[in-house]
Amino acid sequence: QVQLVESGGGLVQAGGSLRLSCGVSGGIRVTGAMGWYRQAPGKQRDLVATITRGGTTNYADSVKGRFTLSRDNAKNTVYLQMNSLKPEDTAVYYCNADIMFMNYWGQGTQVTVSS
Repeated sequence: QVQLVESGGGLVQAGGSLRLSCGVSGGIRVTGAMGWYRQAPGKQRDLVATITRGGTTNYADSVKGRFTLSRDNAKNTVYLQMNSLKPEDTAVYYCNADIMFMNYWGQGTQVTVSS
C-alpha cells in the first residue's frame, strides 16, 4: 500500500528556516511529479512547489527565492528547504505525488511562523 510519510514541520520565528521531508513507502518507484501544497485556516489548498523525476521544478511566486525543492529518486523522497520564513507561510503543508497514474496525498504537517 502506498503511503506518503511527511516530517519536519514545527514552530519557528520569522526569518528562520525549516526543512520538510516526504518519503513514499510501499516499494514503488515514483516516476511522476512530487511536491508540496499548503492550506492556511479558512483558505484553499495552494501549490507550493513541484518537481519532476528529472529535476524540473515549479514554484509558487510567493516562495520563489526562499524555498528550494529537491528530490532523491533512489529514496523516493523529496525535501523542501524553507528559508526566510514569514508569518504568512503558516499553514498545514501536504506532500503530493503522482504514482502509477494515481495521485496521493500525505497526512499534512503543521508549519507555524511567529512574528
